[in-house]
Amino acid sequence: MSPTVHEVRNAIRVATGRFEREVEASFTKEELQAICQALEIGTGTERPSTTRMRRLIRAQVGIAESPETADDSTFRKADLQAIAAAIGASFES
Repeated sequence: MSPTVHEVRNAIRVATGRFEREVEASFTKEELQAICQALEIGTGTERPSTTRMRRLIRAQVGIAESPETADDSTFRKADLQAIAAAIGASFES
């Protein structure tokens, strides 16, 4: 069986040194910053916006060609799986 979006998000959280969540929730700003650090993304500012970080992450893992062309919405399951693969997150399926 394929992992749920919640399971993939939690695997990413654990791989970036964050805690798993019992309830389904999108990433916080701090969790997005941790993902950027794990992917070695320079955000350009000390406190980048969540939309900027989502764009940078999508470009880094190959979902988008560049941050300028990347979608800034919350991550979908395919996006999360690409991010998990890029940071080496493992999850039980």
